[in-house]
Amino acid sequence: MLLLAVPAFAAVGTPEERLPDPAQEARAEAIGRQLRCLVCQNQSIEDSDADLARDLRRVVRERVAAGEDSTRVIDFVHARYGDFVLLRPPVNAVTALLWATPAIALGGGILAILLMRRRIAATPEPAPLTEAERTRLAELDETPRV
Repeated sequence: MLLLAVPAFAAVGTPEERLPDPAQEARAEAIGRQLRCLVCQNQSIEDSDADLARDLRRVVRERVAAGEDSTRVIDFVHARYGDFVLLRPPVNAVTALLWATPAIALGGGILAILLMRRRIAATPEPAPLTEAERTRLAELDETPRV
């Protein structure tokens, strides 16, 4: 039972981080779930215990308490830390290339296999042995082996 309760403590570390208004706190948590912890990289700032995540939670809560809407708060953090801070980064040339890389690699592999098969298919059949070569081969087969 204790192991199941551990994730409940992972959200906001201390009570003093929480906003007094439950609606603002819920909005701040929702914003925090959209922002990546730059230290942990696979967690939102709400789930991370890193110092930077704690600082970002504080900034988010200060801006929410000041009355900024969610989009402006996210834009503020995004402007400071770039696309990497967003758990759902925008689609642009860089992220499109990132998502397309596996397909490009797969296509390159398939192309390489097809070219190799074509090269093997284009290899001419070896010329048949001449009578002199057959005789020499027969002589080699009859030589005693040591």
